[in-house]
Amino acid sequence: MSLSGIWKKSRRSGPQGGNCVEIRHTENNNIQIRDSKHPNGPVLTFNPAKWDPFLNCVKAGEFDL
Repeated sequence: MSLSGIWKKSRRSGPQGGNCVEIRHTENNNIQIRDSKHPNGPVLTFNPAKWDPFLNCVKAGEFDL
């Protein structure tokens, strides 16, 4: 079974939902993320070459408000 296209939520996410991000891999190997509270809302799409730099920026706090 392919996991492509299946949205996955972090194991750290509680059963109540809250501020969660979901991720999935597309058929063409892109990575998508969305807000779990708004599944029909906007989706960010990254190609594999941009995904790791994006994660590094997140981990460094560059997007913190």
